[in-house]
Amino acid sequence: MISEPEMAGEFGASAEPEVLDHSGPQPEGDPPQRPPRPGARWLWALGGAVVASAVWATVLLTGGPRDGAPDQHGYRLGQDPCAAVRLKSIGEAIAPRETESRFEAGTLRHDALDRAQCYIPLRVESGQQRPGKGWFVDYTVTIRVALHKKTDPRAEFEAERTATDLGVDPETEVEAVQELGDKAYLLSSESGEQELRVLEGGAVLSLGISASLNWEEDKGPVPGDEELPDLAPHKAAMISDMRDLMTDLKS
Repeated sequence: MISEPEMAGEFGASAEPEVLDHSGPQPEGDPPQRPPRPGARWLWALGGAVVASAVWATVLLTGGPRDGAPDQHGYRLGQDPCAAVRLKSIGEAIAPRETESRFEAGTLRHDALDRAQCYIPLRVESGQQRPGKGWFVDYTVTIRVALHKKTDPRAEFEAERTATDLGVDPETEVEAVQELGDKAYLLSSESGEQELRVLEGGAVLSLGISASLNWEEDKGPVPGDEELPDLAPHKAAMISDMRDLMTDLKS
């Protein structure tokens, strides 16, 4: 707190009356200047102190000047971020990742944003994951990482909760995941795809699984009555592999 400055006399006390000498001739030109009133300088000093106090109070309440840049929490994209994705838990639950086959959408590196995206197929051996005679299943894991360096992505993260690659789907089920980053959601679309999204500071990460049915041509006409496998049982594996991905991107 700022205390009131000490006064030489009581504030508001009457000052001695000014005495003007009218006995002699007055010089030509401007009239004599009126001396400053006692206490005026204290009012200016007190006013300046109040303004300074308000400025410092604003700094203390807001935590000091900020440039709006979000905390990166140590995240960074290496030379080949997709190669570092292990998918250990998903590999045990479905099939291991195909290490030599992947599609990368390229890595963006900019002062405002670093971003990487890749599609990793799972290696499904012959005879595995067959829902019916003549059918086989392909699984693909999609990884997206965006590191925002200038602006906080929190508002956009919340706004896009029901937005998927196929557009905005109000029927998408959104489930909050606790103790994962600042916020995390697991999305289940009508097509059966599962996607786990995580926000931590300026980092937005996504891990999704999709499945597709393929028919072996030598098995005759496609019957068209087979359903895609249910991916919901693999939520725990997705969360586990997301934790590994977050750790790897900080190392």
